[in-house]
Amino acid sequence: MNKVRINNKIYFHFGRLCAFVCIHLNDNMEENRRNMLLKFPCLVPKNLDFTEYDGYIQVLDQEYRMNIKLPKDGRLRDAKLTCDWKLEQILKKYEKIVTQRLAQCGNLPAFLEELRSIAERQLSSQDQCKSTAFSSNCAQLISELENIGWEKVVSVDADFQSFQIKYTDAKQRQHIMKIKLHPQNSRHAPTIAVDLPAEFDVVWTPSSTLLDVFNQFVHNVDLYQELWNNLDELDQKTWILEPDNPTFAATNRRIALSASASVQVTVDPKHPHSLPEIKFLGSDKATNPLRENMTTNLALWNENDSLLKNVSTVLDVTFPSPSDSRKEDFSADCGICYSYRLGMEIPEEVCNDSRCGQPFHQTCLIEWLRGLPACRQSFNTIFGECPYCGTPITVKMLIKK
Repeated sequence: MNKVRINNKIYFHFGRLCAFVCIHLNDNMEENRRNMLLKFPCLVPKNLDFTEYDGYIQVLDQEYRMNIKLPKDGRLRDAKLTCDWKLEQILKKYEKIVTQRLAQCGNLPAFLEELRSIAERQLSSQDQCKSTAFSSNCAQLISELENIGWEKVVSVDADFQSFQIKYTDAKQRQHIMKIKLHPQNSRHAPTIAVDLPAEFDVVWTPSSTLLDVFNQFVHNVDLYQELWNNLDELDQKTWILEPDNPTFAATNRRIALSASASVQVTVDPKHPHSLPEIKFLGSDKATNPLRENMTTNLALWNENDSLLKNVSTVLDVTFPSPSDSRKEDFSADCGICYSYRLGMEIPEEVCNDSRCGQPFHQTCLIEWLRGLPACRQSFNTIFGECPYCGTPITVKMLIKK
């Protein structure tokens, strides 16, 4: 606590709370100055004449910055008042009243009390409006959720702004739609998040309801039933190497054929019975016969058959089944880092020597080959030797777009 000596009198400085508080208040101190110190202790007099105050005024639970400059004669009508922009916005519609009271009030403490009272009434009114609007929005949301059906509601957040609704399709698959309402107006389109293989474009008008959105979601889910039926059969009757836990949005499956070969199938969600995109992964010795079979048997593709049956027929293979094999038999670890997964990558580069057939992560193999003195590169292809058997091996680097 700092002491300041002025005209042989000692004053104590209290920072923001008060600039000058005497040890004993003089009986002759003017009443309004005493009231200022007692009622508005955060407004600090900046001089001994008490003609300027600077600091904070408290309104409800908030403090707002304020500066008041009085003329030497102390008349309020000629005072200059500046305040926090937030308080200025609160008092904006009462500007004329504030100016009038500034001219009519007999002293500064009385004016500030009226000013605070006006601000408090305005803030209370705003809070009441917000509460009324919130209650109205809650009532409307509850009514709309009742129209959808409470048994379909998975969760609703405490602010009634975000919630999840489920739809169970004909095969008992549960689909979740996440909805986040517009923060300012319920007539604006909400934000929707769904797990579908194609973009979900909601048709929304000012008169739309959540039931309309839910019905659009149901319609879109029903469009992909044949796609999911085909993919479910693959998931149940073959070993899927990727993705580990397929979502409804995933239209690709990497199916194990042997320890050194796999096939990746990517289905068009709008035409699930058509020939999918097929990519062969593994050594040339293992995948070349598959490519030849596909070329020969392409005409055998029958859109009335299931995806699994068609792919098996065209490739002339029988996929290993979970009923008579283990997934570990087809998910060999990388021969360099000795792990199966490297981030999102699994071993898909395989040595072409049938006596070796060791798989590697593409990243691991590239780094290994680059460290060899005999390694050479042509464009995006690296040439070297298998780390295990020394057989010539090549790997293509993916070109990042």
